[in-house]
Amino acid sequence: MVFLQQSCEIDNRLRVLVVTSDVPFVEGGHRVIARALVRALRQAGHEAEILTTPQNRFGRQLSAYLATWLTDVGVTGDGKPVDRVISLRFPSYAVRHPRHVVWLNHRMREYYDLWERFRPTLRLRGRLAQGTRRAILHRLDRRLLGRCRHVFAQSGTIRDRLARWGRIEAEVLHPPAPQRPYRCEGYDGSVLAVARLQPLKRLDLLLEAASRTPGLVLRIAGEGPERARLEGLAESLGLADRVSFLGRLSEQRLVEAYARCSAVYYGARAEDYGLVTLEAFSSAKAVITCLDSGGPAELVQDGATGYVVEPAPEALAAKLQALRQPGVAPDLGEAALAVARQHSWPQAVGRLLAV
Repeated sequence: MVFLQQSCEIDNRLRVLVVTSDVPFVEGGHRVIARALVRALRQAGHEAEILTTPQNRFGRQLSAYLATWLTDVGVTGDGKPVDRVISLRFPSYAVRHPRHVVWLNHRMREYYDLWERFRPTLRLRGRLAQGTRRAILHRLDRRLLGRCRHVFAQSGTIRDRLARWGRIEAEVLHPPAPQRPYRCEGYDGSVLAVARLQPLKRLDLLLEAASRTPGLVLRIAGEGPERARLEGLAESLGLADRVSFLGRLSEQRLVEAYARCSAVYYGARAEDYGLVTLEAFSSAKAVITCLDSGGPAELVQDGATGYVVEPAPEALAAKLQALRQPGVAPDLGEAALAVARQHSWPQAVGRLLAV
């Protein structure tokens, strides 16, 4: 009987390749999700590895698609067949496998939802060149995603973009928070922001709102090209003694930061998904986001697990102040934790492999 049970377990064990693309020296959410997915697959009894394909910079995108198309994902290094492939972002979904499922983080946003912002920054010659590349990539993406066995979108925002640009059907499957020892050690009155320091994350909005909220302490975790400008803005707004720029945190320090803060700000513009939301929820912390923030605004229930506000300093400041009222942050955090518990990696893995 024991032998039969062991044989069934071996028969049900799959070799799963998780494929994502990458940019050197940048830690993106897709990397975190890829590692968490591999860990969850292994915990479920499967063999799993990450394969990283190139992304390439502007002007060289098509070569990255070609390199990914030519990448062999059919067999393991020891010659055994790969049973399933799960790809996450452009152009990793160009790999070819008969059991290929896409769990899409995003396509090349400058050619999709960010095109109207990106195009005016180009000169005439650049507009012509990038417009041609955009048309080619739109056609490529439709074909590549259309031939996959199933397309999952990591948020409703991503699903809607797939439908708008390409009429591609997708099922929403939110990634759970990465497997970390989240906990709550209280509510110290501070607001934490975790993000790459770049314009789309709108940390300047948070700083401007904090200048209207006397005594509020901010902690900003992350690195990026906007750090010097944001530090200068904090200085000019008189926030130097109330804002700490923590840089990139280790997993241990990040969990500690979540554990101690009173709430988390994640007001990025049109975010694909935003793992920060469920990380904060898993730490029993409310999230403040904006009406146009995309993925985070899908998960936050206004007034129940956080606040969803207009992307304006006055509106954000009002909610930052509301969070400081006695009992508000713990009550919102408790409801947020209940939502986080509805998202689990065993459920996600089961759905991805069931197709």
